[in-house]
Amino acid sequence: MDLMAQETLLLKRRAELTRDLIEIEDTLDDPMPKDWGDRASERQGDEVLEALGKSDLDELRRIDAALGRIADESYGICAKCGDAIAEERLRAVPTAALCRQCA
Repeated sequence: MDLMAQETLLLKRRAELTRDLIEIEDTLDDPMPKDWGDRASERQGDEVLEALGKSDLDELRRIDAALGRIADESYGICAKCGDAIAEERLRAVPTAALCRQCA
């Protein structure tokens, strides 16, 4: 497995998520409209943005953990059983910390 390629992929995705989270935060900081109907609609949109932000934040944490495993040379080793994680799994799920059997 090419760890540099995996690290580059993870860093690229991390940058995308960071940009997305900044945009979500900026949108959520916009003032609420004065009209009650518009305000209700805006609140529904905010709830969707908050859910997307939470999902992005969760993925960001998994990416940071994977980058940490690359740094400490434990990337590709199952955190539960210690066996190697299949390259196919790491290509499909670059943040995988567990082998297929343990997941």
